[in-house]
Amino acid sequence: MASIAHQPLEFIDGDPWSRVVAQARAWADEHTVALRDAVVLLPFAQHLPLARRAWARGGGWMPRIETTLTLARSIAPASAAEPGQITFDAAIDRLSARRLLRAQSWAAGWARRDAQGFDHAVRSLVQTAHALARAAAAVPPAERDAHWRQGRELLGIGSGPGAAERLLARVALEWAAAGAPPPTDVLFSLRPAAWIVLQAGGSDAVAHGLMSCADLFTPCLLIDADPPADDPFGAIAAEVDVAVCADFEDEAQRSAAHVLAHLEAGRAPVGLIAQDRLLIRRVRALLSRQQVSLQDETGWKLSTTRAAATVVAMLRAAAHAATTDDWLDWLKSCAPAWPHLEQGDGALQALESKLRRGGWAVPASVDASALPERAGVLWDAAHVIVEALAQPRTRSLPGWLTALQGALQACGAWQAFLADDAGRQVIVALHLDTGAGLPDADAMTLDEFAAWARAALEDASFVPPAPGDAQVVVTPLERAMMRPFASIVMPGADEKRLGAAAPVHPLLGEAAARALGLPDAARRREAETLAFAQLLRLPRVTLLRRRDDGGEPLSPSPLLERLALAAQRAGRALGDAPDPRVSVSIDPQPLTRPQPVAPDLLPQRLSASACEALRVCPYRFFALRMLGLREADELAEDIEKRDYGSWLHEVLYRFHQRRQAPRPTDEEIEALQAIAEEVRREMHLDDPSFLPYAASFARIAPRYLDWLRLRDRQGVQWLDGEREIVVAPPQWGGIEMEGRIDRIDSLPRADAAPATQLIDYKTSSGQRLRQRVAEAQEDTQLAFYAALVAQADAPDAIEATYLSLDDNDSLREVKHRGVQASAVQLVEGMGRELQRLREGAALPALGEGDSCRYCEARGMCQRDHWPAEEPSS
Repeated sequence: MASIAHQPLEFIDGDPWSRVVAQARAWADEHTVALRDAVVLLPFAQHLPLARRAWARGGGWMPRIETTLTLARSIAPASAAEPGQITFDAAIDRLSARRLLRAQSWAAGWARRDAQGFDHAVRSLVQTAHALARAAAAVPPAERDAHWRQGRELLGIGSGPGAAERLLARVALEWAAAGAPPPTDVLFSLRPAAWIVLQAGGSDAVAHGLMSCADLFTPCLLIDADPPADDPFGAIAAEVDVAVCADFEDEAQRSAAHVLAHLEAGRAPVGLIAQDRLLIRRVRALLSRQQVSLQDETGWKLSTTRAAATVVAMLRAAAHAATTDDWLDWLKSCAPAWPHLEQGDGALQALESKLRRGGWAVPASVDASALPERAGVLWDAAHVIVEALAQPRTRSLPGWLTALQGALQACGAWQAFLADDAGRQVIVALHLDTGAGLPDADAMTLDEFAAWARAALEDASFVPPAPGDAQVVVTPLERAMMRPFASIVMPGADEKRLGAAAPVHPLLGEAAARALGLPDAARRREAETLAFAQLLRLPRVTLLRRRDDGGEPLSPSPLLERLALAAQRAGRALGDAPDPRVSVSIDPQPLTRPQPVAPDLLPQRLSASACEALRVCPYRFFALRMLGLREADELAEDIEKRDYGSWLHEVLYRFHQRRQAPRPTDEEIEALQAIAEEVRREMHLDDPSFLPYAASFARIAPRYLDWLRLRDRQGVQWLDGEREIVVAPPQWGGIEMEGRIDRIDSLPRADAAPATQLIDYKTSSGQRLRQRVAEAQEDTQLAFYAALVAQADAPDAIEATYLSLDDNDSLREVKHRGVQASAVQLVEGMGRELQRLREGAALPALGEGDSCRYCEARGMCQRDHWPAEEPSS
């Protein structure tokens, strides 16, 4: 066994690499080592160009400068994993782990009994097996069998608490032991002139194993760049400032501002430490607005890219429970490349508009013959692609990948993927290119394949190409060590993100993890502390933390508190970072209530709801009726109450059309139910979401027939239903009034001719209806209908009533008393108001009452931004 010389790195100036070269050269001269045959091992690949430049500046022979992984790859290719072996691709290994577990007798029924628990066990198994395999790579090949025997003894099967975890850990151990040899095994047979290892951020287990196995004739040098573990903050070289922020947004803004301040002061490149990935995404967005050139070494989840969203949207559209909204999401995600769309032809917009107007919530309800020509072509093409992807419902993993690739090619997304960095990474992550390395997994349903694809995209990271002149480098804490950053900005210096309790292994206790060579909690805390201490050797460091984390108070990081105490002992104090954001004074510009004037935009027809809008708020009438604005209809899969109301109106209309005379109760209920089912099928109201309304109708039907038989005995006759009337009252100056009346009856009177009774069906409560008609002039709808009938038919007497169908215990009639007088007043009042608008009267926003709370035009009138009203004196 070779002796290992241990030398601490002496930081004399700001460039540690010149000192690394000087110490290595001095040691090599002392031990007569031929540097051209020596190997220098570095902690990270980012250090390679820095070390090579430093050696080149010194002249003379340069040793081979590598990391353990780059050195192994340069010597020999890694052994390919056999089917079922660990590949370190989490998505593929989860499939192998699932098959491996299902082969165990004690776990065979687990997936059926507890699917979520089984999935959690699979994830834990993969995570533990990966950790065990990586730890075993540091063990010399000759000692590895003994290492696995020790692990088997340590994880001996027992009963009692934790038995399931021990079983899973033993499976993970055997799976890791059966894996392909680690690629670094070739290094243990390498015999360089000397091993020179640079240590930063803690010991590298593989590099330490190589030196331990070197023969007596191979000199070994360990250059330790870490500060003493017992006093990591004893010598603080950096100028450290700390900024305490209010919340997430404040921390993001100040982080971006500090980066810009460092750049303005010439302290570039700036290292932006990614402790909080969500916050860093916000900082990136803020810096991009300032045209800052940025290199991100951490990237972000591949699942958040557009290419991944296209794949997920396509699989969601092919699912059995897909909605038309899912189809639209998919079509929009690949619209730029869709072969059936021409730029600007409007096919997708026409399709969406027709689907929303038709209320077709599920693809099966879409009437393709009713679609516009271009939209119909697009819909048919999409239908062919989805059917080819979704059928058959069960396939092997290679079969699903082939089908998915075909669907992507058919919709044009495949070529777009090949031309996009993220798209190419999606192809690799899902093994869509070759399908190589896929395990012999069990057949999967579409839902299982979609879940696997989402997990694979979630596991993978997208790292964008690095610009050549990056001013800011986003990097993890451990990779910032010994790099030539002129300044550092590190948000997330709080108790949750820096120095927090290290997560435990899912299946191994601390003692077992330590015995098997896995880093335990103490080693992980030590490595984080050393990486943080290394950061403080750079010239300028700005640390940021926030007090509030989504409503939860947040304390400073334990490492930050240790740093403050160390600075205090050294007679220093951490500086308070000034806020570099620039304050801009803006003169207040209070909003006033809009009062548009639009005499030329008066509609040619008004409905009852339009008249109600004009009476409630003129601006609402202006936005919704004169400008014709409207909210986009939702394509909700669940049936809404509006759909139920339309269905109920149609059922009652057909029932009365076919009812020639009263019949026995059972026959009439049967007829009513038959018509209800007929209309439900025609309106494509699917059974599951319609069940609550069907139950409600089953309660309404006998009550309605009881009410109807009472009217039969009173001599009331049904005249018409769902009648559309359009008239042009002279008072309105050519503007027509239009409406559809749910029901018109002939109501006998003792001493006069029968009255015409107008009935409006309502599914709202009787209490609300009684409040509406309590003040006759406030009820627009029945007065409007009475005016329509009065001008169309001129009956002697008109009565009007709301019929509350869905009240708690019975049907209730809520009458509008004196409706004929109300109708006259409505027509005359509206005529005067329309004349005012023709003459240029304003349409002010009133902003009052409950109608304002739910108004669709509230965002246009900006009701929420009006200044507070002056108190009345």
